[in-house]
Amino acid sequence: MKKWILLSVLLAGCGALPPATQRVDIPVLAPCVKEVPPRPDYEFGKMSISDADGEKVLALARDWPRGRAYEQKLEAVIAGCL
Repeated sequence: MKKWILLSVLLAGCGALPPATQRVDIPVLAPCVKEVPPRPDYEFGKMSISDADGEKVLALARDWPRGRAYEQKLEAVIAGCL
């Protein structure tokens, strides 16, 4: 009699369906920036306080295109991350 009860309990456990597998997507942080463009050497940053005002203005004028080109490269890198 005990064998039948034990057998029926064991078979009842096999009759249940196994839990269904679920897929869970977990976001993982990954760096999107592969290469950072090098910062340009600005002429104005190398000047001393005693330099003439006209020289400072000319240095800023020469640095402007370098800065704009650097900004465009940074924006292109950032756009790749979106």
